[in-house]
Amino acid sequence: MANTDPSPVTRWRKHRQRLGFVRVEVQVRKEDAALVRDVASALVDPEREAETRTILRERIAGQRSGGLKALLASAPLEGIDLERPHDFGRDTAP
Repeated sequence: MANTDPSPVTRWRKHRQRLGFVRVEVQVRKEDAALVRDVASALVDPEREAETRTILRERIAGQRSGGLKALLASAPLEGIDLERPHDFGRDTAP
């Protein structure tokens, strides 16, 4: 008869999921692995999580451009002529 009980790892992961945690896999250079682990540890440490999250958002997440729309919205458009003549296309009649 096969054992249908979930493994301890599965139970642990389900428990963490109920607490609001998600599993994330990243690939980094070997020399950065310890740094990434330290950042992850700081984010789950109740004494350091708020400060760590603030620092990361200011330094790293704040650099996101938000896509093309945000880039265009932040572009200086003074002195640029955005008007162009209306093009009616070409005559397609034979």
